[in-house]
Amino acid sequence: MATTPRSVQFGLDTFGGVTKDAQQRPLHHAQVIRNIVEEGVLADEVGLDFIGIGEHHRRDFAVSSPEMVLAAIAARTQHIQLGSAVTVLSSDDPVRVFERFSTLDAVSGGRAEVVVGRGSFTESFPLFGLELSRYEELFEDRLGLFAEVVKERPVTWSGTTRSPLTAQEIFPPTEHGLTVWVGVGGSPESVVRAARHNFGLFLAIIGGAPDRFAAYVDLFERAQDEFEVERRPVAVHSPGFVGATDGEAYEAVFDGWVELRTRIGAERGWPPPTAGDFDREVHDGSLYVGSPEAVARRIAATVRVLGVDRFDLKYDSGSSSHEALMDSIELYGRKVVPMVRDMLAG
Repeated sequence: MATTPRSVQFGLDTFGGVTKDAQQRPLHHAQVIRNIVEEGVLADEVGLDFIGIGEHHRRDFAVSSPEMVLAAIAARTQHIQLGSAVTVLSSDDPVRVFERFSTLDAVSGGRAEVVVGRGSFTESFPLFGLELSRYEELFEDRLGLFAEVVKERPVTWSGTTRSPLTAQEIFPPTEHGLTVWVGVGGSPESVVRAARHNFGLFLAIIGGAPDRFAAYVDLFERAQDEFEVERRPVAVHSPGFVGATDGEAYEAVFDGWVELRTRIGAERGWPPPTAGDFDREVHDGSLYVGSPEAVARRIAATVRVLGVDRFDLKYDSGSSSHEALMDSIELYGRKVVPMVRDMLAG
């Protein structure tokens, strides 16, 4: 069992899922984006450490440019760290990614982070003229370039997916460096890759018992020792929702959870979900839904068993309204997080 870190951070993640109005009609993408900014501002007000915004290029998610939304949040907040969840590096240019996030870092006074990954959807590949058959090659190549760029010195690099660079300076530089994580869904190779480049490990645990990932945390630590690099933090990202009571939380999330799982499952060949699946994930898996006390107990158990440095709740579960999400954020920041800290201290 992993040891509990001395200080744990608590954050929120959103994929910018399109929510619905009181008549159950999908909101316009523009309104969803404005709502996310308000949610980010509230996250800062209730004392949370981080907010991450995902990148997607499809109808059911509103955000294709996380940095723009994060910049809007930066202008209205003081303390919260701001990052992606994730930036799809495989279908982007590493130089441009750095330039956008170093600009965000300047705007926010040094609060920018970037979580890079391959992404769980593939729409960006044909959209930007990339061959899906080069999925692994694109990420490996571009992560290698990004690792050189974030050192913030003249870059000399060559690869297979874009033109080489020779002693190239990149602007604007950051004032104190850029925090970088690699988002990992459960591939040992990805864990080792994060360690090799000396980036943080951001584990996306979206189903099943969290303790299954203890081996990945151990692998990350051993790989860092083998590469003789500085120890980097580990974060966990899991879906959830906080209600005043367990019953209220279940009612707020269940229908949207089933709809989302059914829709995505049809695309990927998963069987339709059942009520039993929901109950198992809530009680023994990685769906943190319930009252503040119930969610706090589950989070504390996960932090203990994995020994992570940050826990992020992916708060936009299902099709919950903006108002319900705001209530959930308030409960998470003002009740759940203090309870978890007390549990870990005890």
